[in-house]
Amino acid sequence: MNNRVKKNTDSILTIAAFITSCFFVPACENDEGKIKSLTEKTREVEEAKSITSYFSQQGVMKAKLTAPLMLRYPADTVYVEFPKSLHVDFYDVNTQVESKLDALYGKYFETENKVFLRDSVVVINVKGDTLWSPELWWDQKLEKFYTDKPVRYHTKFDKIIGNHGLDVKQDLSGVIFHDPTGTFLVHDSLQ
Repeated sequence: MNNRVKKNTDSILTIAAFITSCFFVPACENDEGKIKSLTEKTREVEEAKSITSYFSQQGVMKAKLTAPLMLRYPADTVYVEFPKSLHVDFYDVNTQVESKLDALYGKYFETENKVFLRDSVVVINVKGDTLWSPELWWDQKLEKFYTDKPVRYHTKFDKIIGNHGLDVKQDLSGVIFHDPTGTFLVHDSLQ
């Protein structure tokens, strides 16, 4: 009889252990949302307000940028965004303003030294020549603007539309239009 009591006790303990372990199995389950949030890469963003930044090449000041907000993203390709507008003054070799730029959005690619501008992009030089475009690229190394989007370019005498964009120096000289239309002065080279 002792053996029988021992077998019953062992059976009861085994059943009790099994039932007790069933209560702990659901407690080991992980919430998928929590796991995902712990394993996702976080994207660091550096933020600055009321920005004034100076650009120079070989010790010569080339431009001054002002913006209300700057966001810097240290990703594989580091870039800086200006989501709430920006203004740039471009300088000549004598540090005199030669042209000004305004846009509602800008994105600067640090490794390429290029800025993508969009939304109401306007460039005006000291002579009053004005360029409007929905999108424009600024290449800092080459000191030029270019786009494949439609542009309007007004001078004192000319009103030209570049239906497929243009290439132009930073001071708005040396304009090359892509598919131009409009009125412009043709100089008589025979005089």
